[in-house]
Amino acid sequence: MTRHQPQVSVIVLCLNEAARLPLLLADLQQSKFPLEILISDGGSNDASPQIAELAGGRVIRVHPPCRGRQLAIAAGEARGDWLLFLHADSRLAPSWQDSVIRLLRSAEAQDSGWYFDLCIEPASWARRLLEQLVHVRSRWLQRPYGDQGLLIHRGLYERCGGFKELPLMEDLDLVERLSKITRLRRIGLPLTTDGRRWDQDGVLRRSWRNAMLRHQWKRGASAEQLARRYSADQLAYQKPQR
Repeated sequence: MTRHQPQVSVIVLCLNEAARLPLLLADLQQSKFPLEILISDGGSNDASPQIAELAGGRVIRVHPPCRGRQLAIAAGEARGDWLLFLHADSRLAPSWQDSVIRLLRSAEAQDSGWYFDLCIEPASWARRLLEQLVHVRSRWLQRPYGDQGLLIHRGLYERCGGFKELPLMEDLDLVERLSKITRLRRIGLPLTTDGRRWDQDGVLRRSWRNAMLRHQWKRGASAEQLARRYSADQLAYQKPQR
């Protein structure tokens, strides 16, 4: 790694997140180690690209929006030895830099994929229950998803085949392949996500809908078939795997 090459490339999946993106960028700017910040934007019609550029991020424009393609292209453009994938509506814990530094120095770091603990805000009893279920699923079934982030060494990312160009289920597809060759481990810190995903339908109804999407995909429905059932706005940051 050259003197100017970043050790960690942060890849942020983004579409029309002008309200939330500045908060994540502020978290990232507190880093105590070199970061390359790439915003993979699916064609935002708000100020998301301008906000990213003003914060020193590099904007990669991918249109039409496709979650898997956005992530795959940005990963190919990234220069770091480590890749940290995040959603634009995420917030990092204040101590995230120290934890990641310790992790990168550990002997087992490069051989595993690393994820955060899901935290949904604002809190409710139903959301806290969902978080606990996600924790069990992530640890014992080895199925953390995109809103939990993913920190992975480039070599391991390439070894498992990276993100496929899927409009939905791109994170489930990746962790299924990744879990066949290594362990996915907790970083031990929360990653806060915006609770608006569950506001309209409620936690139970949305979770059921998303489980049905996952079930249909596992039974052979293509991600493209599932994606066509929703408008571009609904797909933009819907989290269907929950």
